[in-house]
Amino acid sequence: MHTPLLVSTITLGTAAIFFGQFSATAGGGKSEGGTASIGADVIVGAIPSVAKYGSVVVSGQTVMAYAIGTTSCNIGTAPLEWFASPDSRHPFIPMNAFRLKNGRFEQIGMGWGKHGFTALQETLCGACTASPTGTFLGVGCSDPYSASLNGSQSGLGTRSEVNAATGLFPGTKNAGMPAAPATIGRRLQIVSTDLDPAANAGAQYFFEAQYVHQQDATAGNKNNNASYRTFTVGTLTSGAYTLTATGATIQQKAAIQAWPGLDANATVATVDVANDGRFFVGCTTKDNLNGTWRYEYAIHNLNSDRSGRAFSVPIPAGVTVTNVGFHDVNYHSGDPSSPTDWTNAIAGGAITWSGGTYATSVNGNAIRFATTYNFWFDANRAPTVVNGSLELFKPGGAGAPTSVLASVKGPSAPPANPADLNQDGVVDAADVAMLLNNWGGTGVGDVDASGTVDGGDLAALLNAWG
Repeated sequence: MHTPLLVSTITLGTAAIFFGQFSATAGGGKSEGGTASIGADVIVGAIPSVAKYGSVVVSGQTVMAYAIGTTSCNIGTAPLEWFASPDSRHPFIPMNAFRLKNGRFEQIGMGWGKHGFTALQETLCGACTASPTGTFLGVGCSDPYSASLNGSQSGLGTRSEVNAATGLFPGTKNAGMPAAPATIGRRLQIVSTDLDPAANAGAQYFFEAQYVHQQDATAGNKNNNASYRTFTVGTLTSGAYTLTATGATIQQKAAIQAWPGLDANATVATVDVANDGRFFVGCTTKDNLNGTWRYEYAIHNLNSDRSGRAFSVPIPAGVTVTNVGFHDVNYHSGDPSSPTDWTNAIAGGAITWSGGTYATSVNGNAIRFATTYNFWFDANRAPTVVNGSLELFKPGGAGAPTSVLASVKGPSAPPANPADLNQDGVVDAADVAMLLNNWGGTGVGDVDASGTVDGGDLAALLNAWG
């Protein structure tokens, strides 16, 4: 178990160095994202280290606690403000964990955010024009926070106080929040079963960190502030699995953007909300080889304050949908966001998952910044390109959109003749063979849409012969 030290400083000239804030070279960054713009532009240059803190059993589940190191880089053209609380002009640094398993990219862990307090002037991302004071990060300069420093419970703040679209949050953090629970409180929490190597063969894992800063947002540079790095799961010691960061830090990209490179069927669409923030909407499809296809969706809120409260995918008439599912993140440590799962319904030509409304509760379960929610179902129709709809949670100003569209894959419409199972324009022996091969099942051959392939479907097919 790492014990972070925050109370001592070493003063060199005008800069204060806190223990846990040392040069970071491991896991140097690989730029895969956008380029810097005019003004201050902070990114995650590296995720160099991991700390673990043991585990606690919560509601029958073993919850393990971690933190990751983050090295920031100012790749902009102006010094970045870095004033410690109670001044709010400093970065807020949320930490996340994700897993890609069996075609599903999902968030398995989240932590509160680290509040920055002073900036060193190093050179991880290139030449540094150093600031003479730790209250600014100079142009081109980097600042390292170790994993143990980012895991210090006293330095972690609730996400609920932060507007990631503007970068604004109170100077004095955690108003009304409870004290951090022992061991796991406020830290990056992951349920043990999501890491257990025996239960997750073939899974791939990702850390993600992000810097939220009002000066960066005002300059229009907030969309490149997240970076990710892969990690592996090792042995179980001291109450938690040992996690090891691997490969390079992929700079200026959210973890979900790794998905298409690992799944040839996956796509990730960038969806911007006017005068607010950005979402990434990902999807993939898989032929189940039984007459049905699996549809998987993941929505990541990068920095939208308005957040998301409902997601819809068109379902044409005559399409049978089964195995509907939903997954969100586990809020913890007193975060006020509701844990109530979204519900789903098929109506009006679409399947819709929805949470609470802002009017009912400002703490309703919504896709807030730096979180990813998952949605999935099986359908008896092959995929085609459709527009998914994301309804926003918080109201906007006059004329502001209430929803946004994203290009995804959804079920195609059935043929005009449902008995033409192979869609070759004629009902014949080939269609009978397909029906009989799926007798008693669902999907292909369910001509009368009863949910089961049976004698009624065979009769309907024979009546449509020719």
